[in-house]
Amino acid sequence: MTKRPALSILIPFYHDDPTSLLSALISQTVEQSVEVLLYDDGTSDAEVNARLRAIAKGSALPVTLMLEAVNKGRSAARNALFARAKSDWVLFLDADMMPETDSFLQTYLSAIKGENCDVIFGGFKMSDKPEGPDTALHHAFSKTSDCLSAQERSEKGPQYVCSSNLAVRASVLKAEPFDTGFKGWGWEDSEWAARIAKSYRLLHIDNAAYHLGLEGTQTLLNRFRDSADNYRRFTDKHQELAQSLTLYKMTRRLGAVPGQALMRPVLSMLVANRLKIVPMRLRLLALKLWRASWYAQSFKAARPPFKERAA
Repeated sequence: MTKRPALSILIPFYHDDPTSLLSALISQTVEQSVEVLLYDDGTSDAEVNARLRAIAKGSALPVTLMLEAVNKGRSAARNALFARAKSDWVLFLDADMMPETDSFLQTYLSAIKGENCDVIFGGFKMSDKPEGPDTALHHAFSKTSDCLSAQERSEKGPQYVCSSNLAVRASVLKAEPFDTGFKGWGWEDSEWAARIAKSYRLLHIDNAAYHLGLEGTQTLLNRFRDSADNYRRFTDKHQELAQSLTLYKMTRRLGAVPGQALMRPVLSMLVANRLKIVPMRLRLLALKLWRASWYAQSFKAARPPFKERAA
């Protein structure tokens, strides 16, 4: 590439296979001013990486594959990708995403040329049906909580921004990189969005990508449990925003209940639904209470305790 690309597409992956996503992006590239950078964050799957190299070799599009021997985490992976990007704009895509339309890239390129924003979130969608019984819960959770139109997201500003389908000016990321203090899964992109929204122009558009990598029920339970300290880090950094959110209110109320942790086995049983008799609405409520229970425990363990906003 002899000229500076108009867009750098950044795809971190860990135990995911981004080959289908890479092929889809290459197939709809309308100009040679786009580059793709992939970052294997410690998976070290030789077969996946070989397929990625083969796809890249057959493409006129510049594709770079970066390999990390040890998992560094989502924030570190995104920061490492950004450090190698050449464009003034970058587009973060999760490896398990798939563009909804053939004009996905062109829509972003047009929005970038508009010069009326610094951050663009395109949103994401789910397929009409889950892949199987074990992913039905994650499918229902995302459908009810995350799959919103641009208008609905705009009303909440940074609350519904995540890095699974996110375009950002390079200058913004240079000034405000992702916080590598977040470990494992969860909340690092929410914290970043809340931070940059105070100083930069955020634009929500309808340019969705499908979320294909749904998690099984036990993995979802584990992720919600293990993200507790990340959530507390998010709330510590953005107390006013956190206190306006339903999850925070649920967490604080649950934390005030003596012995609330004792209900977790029951919640886990309802979520797992091994007898196939628990309605989805009850499973979703149990999942949210399970998450809030672990988050409440993290708050309780923190010293000093989280401060309430004055009335």
